[in-house]
Parts: sequence; structure tokens; C-alpha cells
Amino acid sequence: MNTTKCQIFLKTVELGSFTRAAEAMGYTQSAVSRSIADLEREWNMTLLSRNKDGIVLNSQGKELLPYIQSLCNAQRALEDEISEMHALTRGTLRVGTFTSVSIQWLPPIMKGFLSKYPGIQFELVNKWEFAEVEDLIIRGEVDCGFLGLPVSDTLESFFLFQDRLLTVLPLDHPLANAEYYPMSRFRQDPYIRTQEAWDKEFSRIFQEEGLNPNIRYTVNDDFAILAMVEQGLGISIQPELVVKGACRQLAAIPLENPRFRQIGLAVRRKEPLAPLTRRFIDFVLQWHQEQEPS
Repeated sequence: MNTTKCQIFLKTVELGSFTRAAEAMGYTQSAVSRSIADLEREWNMTLLSRNKDGIVLNSQGKELLPYIQSLCNAQRALEDEISEMHALTRGTLRVGTFTSVSIQWLPPIMKGFLSKYPGIQFELVNKWEFAEVEDLIIRGEVDCGFLGLPVSDTLESFFLFQDRLLTVLPLDHPLANAEYYPMSRFRQDPYIRTQEAWDKEFSRIFQEEGLNPNIRYTVNDDFAILAMVEQGLGISIQPELVVKGACRQLAAIPLENPRFRQIGLAVRRKEPLAPLTRRFIDFVLQWHQEQEPS
């Protein structure tokens, strides 16, 4: 349905003249006449009649007038909504994330973003594994997501930072103040790991180092692990982003061979970004640069 023709029709009815409608809408008189003729031909009926007062609705035109008005009103409402979304006066942003980013980053990011765009609402979907966040993005269940890099070719990613991996130790551990934690020591100290499905990046470290850690406990929560370390039950490897927000009495030192995980923000590739998503990504990149200039 070409709503422009309907808008021309309504203006002609309002003003009672092809000529006056053309002047009001910036068209030629012939363009207005042709548009209404096209509309009548498409619907196979006449809508207007001429009398001594000018152009008036006939019976068929009167019957259809409320529907044409509703159509044009809906078109204007749609255009207004799109304009507001581009201006970010309203909208909902769905964000996939994982625990440490949800705790450390998202509250200040959301506060800053909402100070600029107070009409926006957030829906956060928290997952344990990066792969789960990736699946959310691929399936279109979130608009963007924080996760580990690299990602699959179906996604476009934006690098944020390198999250250093640290060995966390009880404060009374003999290496609590050491410069680094020797890799061979993992064979000796009781090691607390996360569930195997979530422990892939840490398991890869041991595989590449060719050693088997002294696994004593398996836990499904990073913060539970830190609580256990604080109580002297063992040691573990944790990302610095997790350790920084833990507020636990423990030591955290680098690995003998430094390791990092790459953290970024991702969206679906080859798909036009919604204005809200694009603005959020730009905001996050700028925010992180200001927080972590190094």
C-alpha cells in the first residue's frame, strides 16, 4: 500500500481541490490528480465527485475514509517511533554477559549510558560460559554480548582488554608474597577448579605446560572458590576481573608463565546494527578506554 497516495487523497478531501492540495503538499496539480486516479484504479472504484463547491467524497469514498485516515495515522506513528529510536529516546537493549562483567563493569556502564539516554531499558542475560553468550548472540536472543575472544566467524567482535589470569592463594601460603607462582607447584598444592565444562581455558594451561594439577575440589562458582581459598582449603586460577571485585582476604600473584584471556563485545556479523546497539558499543569502547587507558 502506497500511503503517499492516501495522504494526497486526504489532503484533497480536506481542501476540496486538486490545485489547493498540490500547493499544500508541494506537488503539481497533475501529480495530485494522477495519484488519486491511480488509487481509484488500484481499488477499482471511484472515491471523489465534482460539484459546484469543488471535489467531494462520494458514498464509496465516505465509507473508506475512516480506514484511510487510520492507515495514514499508523504510518505517521511508525515514522515517529523510528525517529525516536534513532534519537534514543526509547527502546530496549538486550545484553548477554558473564558474572564478573555483570558485577564489575555493567553497573557503571549502565549508569553512564542512562544518564545520556534515560528512556532506554536494559535486559541482561547472564551466563557462565562464553560459548553460551555467543549462542545467545547468534540466535538473536540478545543484541550484543560480553564474552571471551576469539569468536566464531558469524560474529563481529570489538576487543576491550586482556584479563590477566592469577593464582589465588591463602594469605598464610608460603608464596603469598612471591613475584610469581611456579607452574610445577600446581602438582603439590590442593587445587580448586570449576566444573570441567567451564574450566576449558584453565585446563588448556595445564595441557600446554604438560602437568597435572593436584585437583582436590570441583566447584561451580568463581566466588565460592575464592571463599574456599580464603579459608585455606586450596589454591586456584582466577581472572583478575573476578579477583578485583571479590573483597576477600587472599593473595593473588601472576603465573610463572603469564597468561591472559581476551575480553570483548560481539554482535551478529553482516546484519545492520540498530542505532541503539551501535551507540551502546561506542559508549562501552569509550568508557573502557577512559577507565583502563593502558
